[in-house]
Amino acid sequence: TYGSLNSQKDNAILVFHALTGDQYVSGTNPVTKKDGWWSYAVGPSKAIDTNKYFVICANVIGGCMGSFGPSDLDPESGNILGTNFPVITINDMVNAQYNLLDHFGIDKLFSVAGGSMGGMQVLQFISNFPDKSRTVIPIATTSSHSAQNIALNELGRQAIMADSNWKDGDYSSNNSNPSKGLAVARMAAHITYLSKKGLQEKFGRKLQEREDLKFGFDADFQIESYLRYQGSVFVDRFDANSYLYITRAMDYFDLAKQFNGNLSDAFKLTKAKFFIISFTSDWLYPTQENKDIVIALNSIGADVGFVEIETDKGHDSFLLEVPDFLNTLKNFLDKSYEEH
Repeated sequence: TYGSLNSQKDNAILVFHALTGDQYVSGTNPVTKKDGWWSYAVGPSKAIDTNKYFVICANVIGGCMGSFGPSDLDPESGNILGTNFPVITINDMVNAQYNLLDHFGIDKLFSVAGGSMGGMQVLQFISNFPDKSRTVIPIATTSSHSAQNIALNELGRQAIMADSNWKDGDYSSNNSNPSKGLAVARMAAHITYLSKKGLQEKFGRKLQEREDLKFGFDADFQIESYLRYQGSVFVDRFDANSYLYITRAMDYFDLAKQFNGNLSDAFKLTKAKFFIISFTSDWLYPTQENKDIVIALNSIGADVGFVEIETDKGHDSFLLEVPDFLNTLKNFLDKSYEEH
């Protein structure tokens, strides 16, 4: 948690993290010693102002940063669960986090917010608990995973499972780690978080600390070296089986299907105020998929705002220093807080 819960207990914001995020939203992550994943957005006087709001974030179940997941011990056998861990859904994640609010004694949140998989949790949460939040902020997300996104996730899962050290998910008991497969999965995913223009401007065809091509399979290009680095540091902090389970939960997410194909019905019981944010260069969760949520909300006369932020930073824009996004988020939250 960040900030303080006020005496009325009406200033709480529940933040949901994305695929490889964790509970360390801001400040220094004690595990990685790096800044929290949403440090640009959350903190004193920032978009989500911790001088004003009480920010809560929990590691999702199935994760590897504290909540119950495949790297934990089976209470019955005493062995590491691995792939004996049950397959989980976005629904399971938010139902677990709902119980956390009881622990704090919070009857109604001021806001629920999150990007990417965090946005899926936001949508599922307000559908499950329509009276539990005043405002709802899904960012760069979708109401169901597209075939393209399922395909990309499957590529990552197959990279992990093809690593001989995966051992059918039982690598922990064998003192091994499918680190090469997990690194490749991370590399593939990381490409999808960026945009073609952003990659071209940052890297182009620049060479990595050399004058000419080496005509081999070392990292000749800066982009290759960058991706290899992203893969290697990820392996140090994330569990391969958690990656399998969480990507599967994303693929299974289909909010309209839960309501017989009618997405509007997912939101018909809530009076919350929605604010949906997308980014022009996000091809992973494109603006149209965010607009489909807006259309579903408009069709039932919900209180909904929408903005598309112009940026070339791709899907990762919600995690980065994009002033238009951060200012827009801050303005919506502060104005809504004054109104209530």
